[in-house]
Amino acid sequence: MNLNRIDVSVEDELQELQRESFSYFIHEASLENGLILDKTEKGWPASIAATGLALAAYPIGVKRGFMTRERALERTLKTLRFFWNSPQGPEPDATGYRGFFYHFLDMKTGRRAWNCELSTVDTTFLLAGALTARVYFDRDTAEEKEIRTLAEELYKRADWRWMQNGGDTVTHGWTPENGFIKYRWEGYDEALLLYLLGLGSPTFPLPKSSYAAWCSTYEWKNCHGFDYLYAGPLFTHQLSHIWVDFRGIQDAYMRDKGIDYFENSRRATFVQQQYAIHNPLGFAGYAHCCWGITASDGPGPATLKVDGISRQFYDYIGRGVPYGPDDGTIAPWAVVASLPFAPEIVLEAIDHFIHEVQLKAKSPYGFKTSYNPTFPDKSHNPFGWVSAWHWGLNQGPITLMIENYRTGLLWEWMRQCPYLVAGLRRAGFTGGWLDEQDEAVA
Repeated sequence: MNLNRIDVSVEDELQELQRESFSYFIHEASLENGLILDKTEKGWPASIAATGLALAAYPIGVKRGFMTRERALERTLKTLRFFWNSPQGPEPDATGYRGFFYHFLDMKTGRRAWNCELSTVDTTFLLAGALTARVYFDRDTAEEKEIRTLAEELYKRADWRWMQNGGDTVTHGWTPENGFIKYRWEGYDEALLLYLLGLGSPTFPLPKSSYAAWCSTYEWKNCHGFDYLYAGPLFTHQLSHIWVDFRGIQDAYMRDKGIDYFENSRRATFVQQQYAIHNPLGFAGYAHCCWGITASDGPGPATLKVDGISRQFYDYIGRGVPYGPDDGTIAPWAVVASLPFAPEIVLEAIDHFIHEVQLKAKSPYGFKTSYNPTFPDKSHNPFGWVSAWHWGLNQGPITLMIENYRTGLLWEWMRQCPYLVAGLRRAGFTGGWLDEQDEAVA
């Protein structure tokens, strides 16, 4: 970030961006049930993952003065009560089944929307948010005791073994119409947290063999000069790290490679920057200070000839590097979420997005979601197509990873979560703060 700017400091800009992103959870929430809107487009449903991110963000909001503890308590309690009391069953209009919840829920009724799936990974983020609340709300009052009880019981209700459907790894989910989804969580991605919480369950724990089976599907690659555990979209290297401080702790796979998952995400972040510098497909705008390719909104679907080159553009899709898909769409939120891993390149990119591309202009929630300088649409921004919407799944990582960069506060809280710690140990993690905890007990 350009430290010569005299109008605002780096710290002030991060504080403002964090506050603006956090405000999504204030304004795009149901006052009846605490659900968080997935996307700001009219008529859109709630996202359980965004709701989990909100539950994790409320304590940060209190610490930063964005909301009062009383308001955070009220929001949290309303949300947890809704999920605990919501209909669980095989009926197609329920809210969840066997402790898992549908990916999208109607904002008013809280029932399943769009005939979507019971989502294992989105339920994971919801439960991680609930467990954050369990750690933070530690006072000896009836309301805070209820938060701790509800969070714990919601977590214990999830039947992780059922979601294996007789296999070693965990399925993506289930629908009442078609049963289990054929896809499984295999290959390194955001499911790292899923396996950790599943392993740590005191009621329906995943077997240790499930984690070994998952790790056996990893792909170690060399891209742009970096050896790392490959996953294409940038968000896959970030979401589990919102809650877990992987610095200095290793499982068997990482012990063999001589690094930890934090370092792996750092390398993945530099791969993103190097890909933008090399820009093999010749998209506009890519540079050392302009990168960030991930799951995001886009200007498509469309196939257009741009400067004599036929280009295929996508709408919402999991873009990735270096193998694609890539259509020139850049997602600033994913860059910010890499702040703890590589601040020396992320801060410069944030500065570029704020002052050069002006992606916060006339935006109520910090950065616009994504933009594409190659797409020939100059109606919104001189830098090309700009998404008209905001997503809760983008605002949460901005809010929480800025805090982890500044203070490590969420990481510190989650070290106190016994279920997460148990999951790490059952997965074979040792070293760092985990060993320090053992020494402190001894």
